[in-house]
Amino acid sequence: MKLTSPKAILIAITSLCFSTMAFAGPDLGVAEQQATNWPAIIMFMIFVGFTLAITKWAAGQTQSTADFYTAGGGISGFQNGLAIAGDYMSAASFLGISALVFSSGFDGLLYSLGFMVGWPIVLFLIAERLRNLGKFNLSDVVSFRLEEKPVRTLAALSSLVVVAFYLIAQMVGAGQLIKLLFGLNYNIAVVVVGLLMTAYVLFGGMLATTWVQIIKAVMLLSGATFMAFMVMKSVDFSFSNMFDQAIVAYGQAHNVTDAVKIMGPGKLTENPIDALSLGLALMFGTAGLPHILMRFFTVKDAKEARKSVVVATGFIGYFYLLTFIIGFGAILFIANNPQFLDVAKSALTGQLELTGGNNMAAIHLSEALGGDLFMGFISAVAFATILAVVAGLTLSGVSAISHDLYANVFKKGQTTPESEMKVSRYATLGLAVFAMILGILFEKQNVAFMVGLAFSVAACANFPVLVLSMFWKGLTTRGAVIGGIVGLVGAVGLIILSKAVWVDTLGISETAPNPFNGPALFAMPLSFLCCWFFSVTDKSARAEKERKAFDAQFVRSQTGIGISGASDH
Repeated sequence: MKLTSPKAILIAITSLCFSTMAFAGPDLGVAEQQATNWPAIIMFMIFVGFTLAITKWAAGQTQSTADFYTAGGGISGFQNGLAIAGDYMSAASFLGISALVFSSGFDGLLYSLGFMVGWPIVLFLIAERLRNLGKFNLSDVVSFRLEEKPVRTLAALSSLVVVAFYLIAQMVGAGQLIKLLFGLNYNIAVVVVGLLMTAYVLFGGMLATTWVQIIKAVMLLSGATFMAFMVMKSVDFSFSNMFDQAIVAYGQAHNVTDAVKIMGPGKLTENPIDALSLGLALMFGTAGLPHILMRFFTVKDAKEARKSVVVATGFIGYFYLLTFIIGFGAILFIANNPQFLDVAKSALTGQLELTGGNNMAAIHLSEALGGDLFMGFISAVAFATILAVVAGLTLSGVSAISHDLYANVFKKGQTTPESEMKVSRYATLGLAVFAMILGILFEKQNVAFMVGLAFSVAACANFPVLVLSMFWKGLTTRGAVIGGIVGLVGAVGLIILSKAVWVDTLGISETAPNPFNGPALFAMPLSFLCCWFFSVTDKSARAEKERKAFDAQFVRSQTGIGISGASDH
């Protein structure tokens, strides 16, 4: 399917906005299969071979459920911080934000900053208490003093919704990337991703996944640093020179006289409701994402958890600065270079169109700066990015199935580590097959709304229950479950009824029942309200017992007395 019709162009623009909003989901549109890129394939094979060797080593270290889910708590704060950064720095961030800057300038910086605002919340409110209260995942924390069965079931289901939609987005993004960059068939690409994901998680568990994320983060930071350095070198390391030249180049490429507008806010301020909703989702969604929160259980104590966030924040902040430079570099180097432009499509749409779509701005810039070999490296890095994120997502989904639903809900804690590990292996295979099938089925669908859905679920369902369970003495099981369900259903419902899905993706009607694209502004406060109301009106004996148990939980969250220790690898 070629993005030539007005509706298709609208879908592509919506995809770009959502892919930059939700950092872990590369919705890259439907790419056209290109000629085989041998440098990219060779470098990707080197990366795969190296990471599979690490997986083989990690498999020998993974003996227990603690090893499988959290690497036995034996990861250092610095290593974990780099791995969190690897989880966070996705292909959508790298390709999507640089493409947004290339297309509209200053707005890209606003999105970059938006991704950063969630980290102070994670650092000061979440990380230390999370590590002290939990053992494997989010559900351990929210069910610490509440009734396990309903609370764990809710947390597991909302986590699985987040994971499922992220996985579909990742698989489709991976298929489109490979089709575009490597010249391989889409279905083959999806199956390759699924098999590698299965190998990393099935055999190596969290230890292998962590090292895959660390390697990928180093590769991505190195490649992006080189690109940004070459761009800055071309303008004598002066931001003012870069901006001045970019304004001129943008004006020539788009044939406009007011190109200076790219240095000011644009579409983001057109609808303040959506802008505010986006801000809330970015701020609080980060603290509710299961695959990010799960990383804090891989370190030995709360001190290392805090260190993880500080290290991750530094690397992530540096990375988003690089994407901003890369976006302006793309304006300088490729906006007026016929080698990278799709002239026929540009004539049809009346807009500047790059070969393979505007999301390929960073890829084309890498070729302009370093030739085929460097473009091969950046292409391989973009795909390695997806592999690493997919592995982390799969592991958090597996823990929800085997640790929460199987071990604690169905078996009520009466299970052995061996049987739980066995279920984990089956869950890994099941999730991999599920992701591959849906990745193939959704090849020509816009998956941006799935990413937005996953991010909104994290902000509207997971975050309110998590933060209230740790900070509010009055929270009861009834309040947590009703509030979580309202947040979950509210986020899903509002996104389905929004223009991005109802009109642009599903094409049900010309107008959407919900005029706003971001549900966080409405669903998240409603979730908090329901948690509060149904807790304060709960006069049951169970509720009173849960309120009294808060003091013991508070001491544990502050001191860490009784937490599971680390194991040496």
